[in-house]
Amino acid sequence: MNSQTQQRESLEYDVVIVGAGPAGLAAACRIRQLSSHVTVCVLEKGSEVGAHILSGAIMQPTAMNELFPEWQSMGAPLNVPVTGDEIYYLTNQEKAIRFPKAFEPITLRNHGNYIVSLGNVCRWLAEQAEALGVDIYPGFSAADILYGEDNQVIGVLTADAGIDQQGKPKDSYMPGMELIAKYTVFSEGCRGHLGKQLIQHYQLDKDKDPQHYGLGIKELWEIPEAQHNEGLVIHTAGWPTAETGALGGGFCYHLDNNQVSLGYITDLSYTNTHCSPFDEMQRWKLHPKIKQFLVGGKRISYGARALAKGGLQSLPKMVFPGGILVGCDAGTLNNAKIKGSHTAMKSGMLAAEAITDALTNNQQHTELTSYTEKFEQSWIYEELQFQRNFGPARHRFGDLIGGAISFLDTNILGGKLPITLNDPIPDHESLRIAERSKPITYPKPDGVITFSKLDSVFLSNTNHAEDQPCHLILTDKNIPIRHNLALFDEPAQRYCPAGVYEIIDGDDDKKELLINSQNCLHCKTCDIKDPMQNIEWRAPEAGGGPNYPNM
Repeated sequence: MNSQTQQRESLEYDVVIVGAGPAGLAAACRIRQLSSHVTVCVLEKGSEVGAHILSGAIMQPTAMNELFPEWQSMGAPLNVPVTGDEIYYLTNQEKAIRFPKAFEPITLRNHGNYIVSLGNVCRWLAEQAEALGVDIYPGFSAADILYGEDNQVIGVLTADAGIDQQGKPKDSYMPGMELIAKYTVFSEGCRGHLGKQLIQHYQLDKDKDPQHYGLGIKELWEIPEAQHNEGLVIHTAGWPTAETGALGGGFCYHLDNNQVSLGYITDLSYTNTHCSPFDEMQRWKLHPKIKQFLVGGKRISYGARALAKGGLQSLPKMVFPGGILVGCDAGTLNNAKIKGSHTAMKSGMLAAEAITDALTNNQQHTELTSYTEKFEQSWIYEELQFQRNFGPARHRFGDLIGGAISFLDTNILGGKLPITLNDPIPDHESLRIAERSKPITYPKPDGVITFSKLDSVFLSNTNHAEDQPCHLILTDKNIPIRHNLALFDEPAQRYCPAGVYEIIDGDDDKKELLINSQNCLHCKTCDIKDPMQNIEWRAPEAGGGPNYPNM
């Protein structure tokens, strides 16, 4: 590619890791535990480690126990053990049915797990990595993949800084840097823009189901002490998304310090083009089962992130010459558990073992086939195999019948249903045109329990450097108006949780699509759900995006 022909500064490492999430940091720590001679660096596009990390989150400590057996005495921020599980089916905006214990999905039993801020867990993991000798570079985004003469990955190129909207260097211009590695680990999280390229380049998803996604929208609240129950975990299904035939579910986790983490996940397989995941989450908070905790409280943070939930049938081949995909860049989340941090960490640790073995044998830029063997012999594979029918059953048969099939498979048959269901329709192909979609009237925000998108984005501390190229690229600039607006009433207006996309009146009273890229939360939903696959998310200038404090 052209970027390789420019004169740029370069650094060489044995291993370069793209993304300082749980998978990348676990890989970095494990490599250095196995060999203090292997040089490792981690690139992080956020302004600091944890700035772009968003998750529910309940953490199963399995991988942490393996990586740092003494994590409790080492001060890992797993401070709130789960003390109780409650699961409800919301039948409408007022009523709910609690699942009897005997009928609770076994995958949602959280005894022994912890309610955490995954951002703070990653900050702690970064401290451990640096203590082990890993170089971590926050504020550096990997913009391009570097390939060698034999089509092997030999590293990455960081993004240029100081480019104006016309693509010309400003006074502050700094060229990107080449990071050359014997092996490169891609741990960018869900729908990583380099991971997406690698899957296409090496056809890693050949003969696989398409990946499927959900959009998780999360808020952090401080609530009155009398309404707080530290360690309580609540999950809901049904209303409001069931009202329009969509799939979704909510969570409310009681942290310490009178805080609750609450959010709603909308499956991006939804069909009604008028659906707005953000507004579904806002009205979900009005249900008495959730609102009872929030009255008199204060919302202190907001964020959104897509999650890869296709499971085993959608898992691509994860290795290719010179590199490996780990964590949510590959799609290792356990959808039935609504947990991915433990599987992400373990996938990074397995990658570390495969890479260390290869380097010990003086190999570089090879395809790490041993990783595939390690993965298929690990408890990650067992977990994904156990819950493999959860997502496809719900997509094909709906919440109730699909849930019953999943219950039979997991609770009764122990994951040994003699069939494996497939889910072959990509999320972006599922939208119905506007005239065949039932209009949805969402209540106006009250400013107390429910809020607008712009008020919410303010709480995410999102910022991008002014006068830089738009990182949301339209392959064909005519499609939004000629196709998406005409047929789908431009769904980007609604599926984006940050108000990035607006239809405005342009010249000669013609409609135009306005892209407010400053608002972007880096959730990747537009890259996933656009019905024409016309929007490509690329990494903006490093350090931009949200700055989540405790998400």
